[in-house]
Amino acid sequence: MGDAQETVRKVDRGPGRSGCPVSRGEDGTWRVRGYAAAREVLRSTQTVQAGLGIETVEKLPPRIRRPVLYQDGPGHREQRRQTARFFTPRRVDEHYRELMTRVAEEQVAVVRRAGRAQLSDLSFTMAIEVVRDIIGLTHSRPGLKRRLERFFPEEFGRPGLTSAHGLYWLVRQNMNWLRIHLADVRPAIRAHRRRERDDLISHLLADGCSDAEILGECLTYAAAGMVTTREFICVAAWHLFDDPALRERYRAAREPERLALLQEILRLEPVVGRLSRRTTGPVEIGGMRVDAGELITVHVDEVNADPQVVGDDPLLLRPGRALGLGPGAAGLAFGDGAHRCPGAGVAVLEADVLLSRLFALDGLRVTGVPRVSFKDDIGGYEIRNLTVSVPARR
Repeated sequence: MGDAQETVRKVDRGPGRSGCPVSRGEDGTWRVRGYAAAREVLRSTQTVQAGLGIETVEKLPPRIRRPVLYQDGPGHREQRRQTARFFTPRRVDEHYRELMTRVAEEQVAVVRRAGRAQLSDLSFTMAIEVVRDIIGLTHSRPGLKRRLERFFPEEFGRPGLTSAHGLYWLVRQNMNWLRIHLADVRPAIRAHRRRERDDLISHLLADGCSDAEILGECLTYAAAGMVTTREFICVAAWHLFDDPALRERYRAAREPERLALLQEILRLEPVVGRLSRRTTGPVEIGGMRVDAGELITVHVDEVNADPQVVGDDPLLLRPGRALGLGPGAAGLAFGDGAHRCPGAGVAVLEADVLLSRLFALDGLRVTGVPRVSFKDDIGGYEIRNLTVSVPARR
């Protein structure tokens, strides 16, 4: 599959598949572009997390427990087992759907009242309110959204003491950590110590976690559940605005079909396009031997377009297509194996709850030229300047 193949992707990540499912780059990194090989990597017990800032986390004192995202092995599996109850389909439907509906209707009211709004703002508010309920960040001082925007800026620097820019980035992020701790996490911890609740913070307190460890987990869940969902909602809306037939199909569909349609968009446009693992022992990936200590990068955007799995026209939207392998209609957009995103069902449902209500508005349209920026370390994207509007009331 080359550059000439027809595609409806909004996010241009460069040249398409090389045709080789597993290869080794000039820098020594193994690159996986085939679906079956990617699942082998992500499900292997001989690989551990790499990238995602894990080098910084590894410098923490041994006494501080790492956030679950950076754990591997039995400890990680036990943490996932204990927190799985927060993400079951029944839990999502009974505990989060009503919240999603309320927040979505509030965002629709914002559009009606002002006549226009940035979709990235609407979707970020939606994601924040849902994830903060799962975590237990329900005692924050005003301004949580702004604090999170500062912590997850559009342009990331590279921390360090070798340049003025690096030093500035390091100091700024430390200040952002402190702001979130003082205004959001510490008040929540104090409230949960007075009265136990059925959420992540209560679980972490019962597990003996320190304030610093709880702060780390809260920010990890914020990155995984708030930032990525914002981009998912934006790219899905972009496709719906640009494809009238797809939009009408979405508007007319019942919820199961709408969810499947959104997952097909996510298969085509995974928010995180690179997943990295490091081998702890020799493994065989796609018929090739990879020694211990090697770095492997899974190119999710290319893996999800593997024609041997997704069938014909892998770069076009075909809602309802049957995947030959994999955990679901979104391909490996939520990962796979021990580190598969536990909140996949939450993200897809909240995207649908917001978008189905937005697209029910009479005269809804999009203005402006969407601006796409990239985070090269994860192959991720951010979409801004997607302005939704409705006709002015008379």
